[in-house]
Amino acid sequence: MKLGVVWFKRDLRVFDHAPLVEAAKHRQVLPLYIYEPTLIRAPDYATQHIGFINECLVDLDQALSARGSPLLAQYGEATAIFQRVLDTFGPFALYSHEETGNALSYERDKRVAEWCRANGIVWKEFPSNGVVRKLSSRDEWSDLWMQRMKPAPLAAPDFLGKPEGTLTPNGIMLPHWMGMPDNDKPLRQKGSRKQAAQLLKQFLSQRLSHYRFGMSSPLSAADLCSRLSPHIAYGSLSIKELVHKVWKTRAELNAMPAHVRPKGAVEGLKSFESRLHWRCHFVQKLESEPEIETRNMHRGFDGLREPHFNREYFERWRKAETGFPLIDACMRMLAETGWINFRMRALLVSFSSYQLWNHWREPALHLAQEFLDYEPGIHYSQIQMQSGVTGINTLRIYNPVKQAQDQDPDGEFVRRWLPALVNVPTEFIFEPWTMPSALQQHTGVIIGSTYPEPVVDHLAAARHARETMWALRRGPEAREEARRVFDKHGSRNPAREGRRSSKSRQKSSEAAKEDTPPTPQLSLGLE
Repeated sequence: MKLGVVWFKRDLRVFDHAPLVEAAKHRQVLPLYIYEPTLIRAPDYATQHIGFINECLVDLDQALSARGSPLLAQYGEATAIFQRVLDTFGPFALYSHEETGNALSYERDKRVAEWCRANGIVWKEFPSNGVVRKLSSRDEWSDLWMQRMKPAPLAAPDFLGKPEGTLTPNGIMLPHWMGMPDNDKPLRQKGSRKQAAQLLKQFLSQRLSHYRFGMSSPLSAADLCSRLSPHIAYGSLSIKELVHKVWKTRAELNAMPAHVRPKGAVEGLKSFESRLHWRCHFVQKLESEPEIETRNMHRGFDGLREPHFNREYFERWRKAETGFPLIDACMRMLAETGWINFRMRALLVSFSSYQLWNHWREPALHLAQEFLDYEPGIHYSQIQMQSGVTGINTLRIYNPVKQAQDQDPDGEFVRRWLPALVNVPTEFIFEPWTMPSALQQHTGVIIGSTYPEPVVDHLAAARHARETMWALRRGPEAREEARRVFDKHGSRNPAREGRRSSKSRQKSSEAAKEDTPPTPQLSLGLE
């Protein structure tokens, strides 16, 4: 068969791209990207995602064109586009990476597989990053991850034969052409492999030493985190490329005399590498159990919050009108930039889930639209962890006032994103409702008028949430369900995973039973 079609999805690069390398063996190669209406109009998709993807596609097209066969961008459902390719070019072989996406992309893949079988098309999928399809046991995963990472990243093909014939292209599609609003975020990151390579170089050479201690505060995280997460989410860089770059950088650091080695760089590199591993760990959860996109991982929590969803509370949270300055500032930053650091993401979900007592599903969809780096596997695994419905992780009910005092002690971040509070004295900046009336008049911040009253009594709400959650978790049925969740999704010690005795597995189950997480919760500082 002379034509190989490469279906690009969340892998917008030419390097370390096994489907492209395999397709290059054909005389003719058709690189293809499909704008799919079903996915674009889904409630977890936003205009900013299209903007970032388009920037990546421009860069990808340049790389492919330089090798002989430019990118063909099409608009339509996948099976209809493949039928057009078949009608135009005749039989072909289809190559792509496996995708751990949302339920819509999963159903799409099943339709494509059925179409391929009906039309005699061979579709070869290749593993993506460290996620293992049809994983038989979580005990094996870490060893399999390392086996995936050890081989060197694949070089890009030198030449791609251009197909004979033409298929009228749609080309790069603007959002409004596809029925999306033109409301791209003004301060979001830009896409392309060139942008990713520049960020990686800056991170390793300039920010690495401060990474571990700068990622928690919203004041410093934007400048000290790697900011690679959207590039990883859409595949302008692969996890393997990053892992090998980490290993190379470590060797260079270790070769330096101790007195010239940047202080904290080795520790920062270790922390970054662990997050590359943990990123795949969380995506693996969705791969192994796609249902966690829509239902609680621990079924014992079903019905706990769902009947009590408070629409007013949700809207105030969504619109940055909760009356808690750090919560509102974070939501404002998200609205403008599409990014906030991990600690603040955890705070937002915790506040929505515990203090507002709202079920996680609708807030998760809103945040999926807000996060430029939305990755379904990480997103739903983390949302469930932060809302307390995994049953195997320690409850983390963040105090929005204390977090503000710890992470933004002078109120600089709050004032930057909530200019209405700029004149509030620091002693009141995180609890403006405690200002005396005279001071409210003096500052122009009138609680209930120019700035909202607190949506809830956060201490009382947190106390109720904690008591309710622990009462449920201590029940025998909940403990049994927690063991099931741990066996399927729980983290293992990477040094022992795959070589665990029945005794060690029993100990891990007991850890789940006693509500003790087998490993600490790590922030995904790749943001």
